[in-house]
Amino acid sequence: MPTIKDVAKRAGVSPTTAKRALYEPHLLAPETLERVRKAIEELGYEPDLNAGGLRRGWNRTLGLVVGDILEPFFAALARAVIQRAREKGYGVITVENEYRADHELPLLRTLHGYRVAGILLRSGFWGSNLGYLKRLQSRGVAVVEVDHFYPGSPFSHVMLDNERGVLEGVRYLAELGHRRIAFLGYIGNPEVPDERSLAFPKAMRALGLPLPEAYLRPLPALGEPGAYALTHELMRLPEPPTALFAVSGAGAAGALRALKELGLRIPQDVSLLTFDNYSWMELVDPPLDAIEQPVEEMARLATELVVRMVESRDPSLVVHYRLPGRLIRRGSCAPPRG
Repeated sequence: MPTIKDVAKRAGVSPTTAKRALYEPHLLAPETLERVRKAIEELGYEPDLNAGGLRRGWNRTLGLVVGDILEPFFAALARAVIQRAREKGYGVITVENEYRADHELPLLRTLHGYRVAGILLRSGFWGSNLGYLKRLQSRGVAVVEVDHFYPGSPFSHVMLDNERGVLEGVRYLAELGHRRIAFLGYIGNPEVPDERSLAFPKAMRALGLPLPEAYLRPLPALGEPGAYALTHELMRLPEPPTALFAVSGAGAAGALRALKELGLRIPQDVSLLTFDNYSWMELVDPPLDAIEQPVEEMARLATELVVRMVESRDPSLVVHYRLPGRLIRRGSCAPPRG
């Protein structure tokens, strides 16, 4: 079985240079890198990643924990993270926590068992794993939270500017003339400290809009099923909202299904605005107005940050990024009737 020394000899370089071709290719001259890669191909060399990880205490592998792998936002995030990590010479192990902290803990233990160098984490609700994450950090594992972070978390994070996005969305609806606006989110649920849901009442008050108690109810379940059920509840009220603002693309799908069943038209009977910008949103009639997250930029920043923390041997580095969303107007929001 060929070794890295055999590769180095065949390519006419030192073993250190041959290793760099595998793990730090950007440091080599193109012609040197090409010679080493040709030698690897000719010899059929495959590196023993576990052995290297045991020597260093970590592999050139990152762990990525997402909320729901079927959500287009997380699929796009995972793809962009994998591409950026590959450019840096790292592999990625992707798992999902289903938005739950209790599901997340065994996943974190498994990733540490594989000796990942860093973890990109969409932290879950219904609890906290801060204690275990701090233990991982003390063992040299870099931690960066993406899309959501635990309240009081000491780790780096890359986030949408949720407060600004909610305020921009509410202002957009208010300027169309809406005053009866309901948020399809987790308002009032202390176990789900979602920033957008927490920001909605603040935005309504800031713009002088009423907050009917009947509208301030949390999603009864996660994602599409919860938004579907809540839309049915809200639109059957004696004085239903004239505009719905969905916390996510999954929520928008649930709201659409409920409105169709109720025989309500968008935007003639009710306006619909959502976070996330998915391809299907342009295909419905009318296409949905959305606040788009810069998912590729979030992935780039998060991946480059965790790699910097790993390679600088400084897992305690703390950097916070807040990125603006982009309001896309397509036709699902209009002035209320009357």
